[in-house]
Amino acid sequence: MNSALEFAAARVTTSVSADGGLVIESPVPLGDYENHLGEMLRRWAQAAPQRVFLAERRGNGDWWRLDYASAAAQADRISQALLDRGLSPKRPVMILSGNSIDHALLALGAMQVGIPVVPVSPAYSLMSEDHGKLKALFELCQPGLVYAAQGDPFAQALAQLPLHTVELVVTDQGSLDTPTTGFAELLATSVTPAVDKAFAAVTPEHTAKVLFTSGSTGMPKGVINTHRMLCANQKSVALVWPFVEQTPPVLVDWLPWNHTFGGNHNFNMILRNGGTLYIDGGKPLPALIGQTVTNLREVSPTIYFNVPVGYSMLLPYLEKDDLLRESFFCNLKLIFYAAAALSQDLWQRLEQVSVVARGEKVSMTSSWGSTETAPLATSVHFPLLEAGNIGIPVPGVAIKMLPSGDKMELRVRGSNVTPGYFRQPDLTESMFDEEGYYRIGDAGRLVDPDDPAKGILFDGRLAEDFKLTSGSWVAVGALRIAAIGAASPVIQDAVVTGADRDWVGLLAWPNLAACRNLAGAADDLPVQELCASSAVSRQLVNGLKAYNAEHRGSSTRIVRVMLMSEPPQIDANEVTDKGYINQRAVLERRRALVDRLYAESPRGEVLVL
Repeated sequence: MNSALEFAAARVTTSVSADGGLVIESPVPLGDYENHLGEMLRRWAQAAPQRVFLAERRGNGDWWRLDYASAAAQADRISQALLDRGLSPKRPVMILSGNSIDHALLALGAMQVGIPVVPVSPAYSLMSEDHGKLKALFELCQPGLVYAAQGDPFAQALAQLPLHTVELVVTDQGSLDTPTTGFAELLATSVTPAVDKAFAAVTPEHTAKVLFTSGSTGMPKGVINTHRMLCANQKSVALVWPFVEQTPPVLVDWLPWNHTFGGNHNFNMILRNGGTLYIDGGKPLPALIGQTVTNLREVSPTIYFNVPVGYSMLLPYLEKDDLLRESFFCNLKLIFYAAAALSQDLWQRLEQVSVVARGEKVSMTSSWGSTETAPLATSVHFPLLEAGNIGIPVPGVAIKMLPSGDKMELRVRGSNVTPGYFRQPDLTESMFDEEGYYRIGDAGRLVDPDDPAKGILFDGRLAEDFKLTSGSWVAVGALRIAAIGAASPVIQDAVVTGADRDWVGLLAWPNLAACRNLAGAADDLPVQELCASSAVSRQLVNGLKAYNAEHRGSSTRIVRVMLMSEPPQIDANEVTDKGYINQRAVLERRRALVDRLYAESPRGEVLVL
């Protein structure tokens, strides 16, 4: 354990709910917290006006930095501009483009005067072919203003929207011929007393933003995020991680603000604690991971947040690049993962590379929650030896564990929980149980039934698990993580097959960089040929055979595996911006591949174990 880092003591109380569930909660009172996010910005504008709040690369590639005083002043000008335009909870601000300083200022300027923000996944505009989700979200939200950083990349998507009903604001119009307002025009607005009046009128129950989360089928659901949820959540963070208040955190972060991990947990942690956020233009994609590496060579974070696929792509660079490794670890207090389970293989490699850099293991931790919980519901604030533990409830949150088949369903209640889905009362009605607990859809089990303070092990999504024809249940989440680790480094991600069939199979996506290295292949070798490489197949088969030697039961043993050359598709709900794979959507869309996996006489691309 890194001696420089101190967590709050891990303590819980337990009781039994009216429906027989085990209720676990923190004995630490949540206490007071801010009324709304705007109070956080103004506090630091006064307490540390010259401290850097946000930084991003612009123009020639140099970092452009914005301090707290300037950010607060510009947010006020934007607030006035939005009030002048008559925007309101009925006419919110919709943001189509990704993380940027202008995005942050627009969001803060809107939220601090009671105007909700709707950050939309840029993929719905830039990667979608039919723009179906974008059009559906626009119709549901009925925004009064739409923002896109650059006109040209969004031109095709904007052409699909009825922009005659809204004002379109851009930072760079480019060749876009649609009438627009320049972002600079908002910043040129003179502030009147109307801003302070609206600021003072915002309550914790006001909607701060609407974040969309995809279900397994259908259109995304808009989760109402109130200021109460967001501010209470950050107070919970500070109570279990006191070091964020003692030393302002520094982040280098790519996680998208249209998701709760990056947009609520990370951004608001910086805002509440007077930290500095370097906006990382890179992503865990082959073409963009290099930008993340460059940024981390120049800026040393105090906490590093990422999802498992991000660590999978970053680790090879940390393992071989001395300069990167030194910069990454020199100020690092904590390595954090969330959004999906981390394989034990990645966990061990992160520990090993931290020992090389520092001579000791840097603390690693995780938490659990969802868009509907703002997102933090549980946190690991005690030493961990391996991945899988999602911690214990944070102050202000109660977790109820109820039997569901052979698993324990997790439900959540607290100040961090959403009041419902935006303009979708039919969906809101079914999301809570009789005691007001949110049905999150996940399962968990206690590490030690005699000592709940040792944490909860994530036990998969209830909707993902299935039965074989024998009647045996397959625990998809645990099996998937174990298989990825066993086949390391070949598999980037995978889905588990076998519902209503005799045995378990695996459809997997290759880790392209690792596979090219194994095969000694050039970067331009087609993915399909790379997947068929004998070196890749041998590593994959040997790894999974070793796994099978220790897992002989029908519900855990993998009989066949196939690598897929087509990446997961966002239009089909197969993957989120963060890289989380939707098991159900993948299996529905790729039924033909599943049939080939289970064919009586499988083709050559199907590896039989």
